[in-house]
Amino acid sequence: MDNRVFATVGSTRFDKLIAVVSSPPLLKLLSSLHYTHLTIQHGQSPITISSPQVSSVSPDVQVDAYQYKSSLREDMAQASLVISHAGSGSILEALRLKKKLIVVVNEDLMDNHQLELGSSLHEQGYLVCCSVADLESALKAKEYQSLTPFPDQDPIRFASFLDSQMGF
Repeated sequence: MDNRVFATVGSTRFDKLIAVVSSPPLLKLLSSLHYTHLTIQHGQSPITISSPQVSSVSPDVQVDAYQYKSSLREDMAQASLVISHAGSGSILEALRLKKKLIVVVNEDLMDNHQLELGSSLHEQGYLVCCSVADLESALKAKEYQSLTPFPDQDPIRFASFLDSQMGF
């Protein structure tokens, strides 16, 4: 089975994350961790990497990149590891798919709710939360290998909550 990494910035622009995940040092690290494929969803961020460049840096890692798709679900489902921006939609999608997840917070955002969400879920053991500068260390530490599975959705519990809030 292929060991795949899926990196995503969602609909945002997160140039620093794209630059790091497509860098030769990170590709070499992924190869040393036995990952064979890297798919990058780069949104509005520019990407300067192409597969021929990668093959000379790390011949064991095949890299594919695209700007957008209507759904990221298939790429996430195929991944062994997801590296994501800290957007709630991307986080929940990966957690519901029971993926190993490293969330990278965009520290350049003002009023950074992403840091709050990522840190909270990290403290609960559902994901690893880090900065762009700490991504390589997070991969080397392999904390993502032993995360707590995210609980399945419980529609009855949600409906009961809504009923209680509505006075039923």
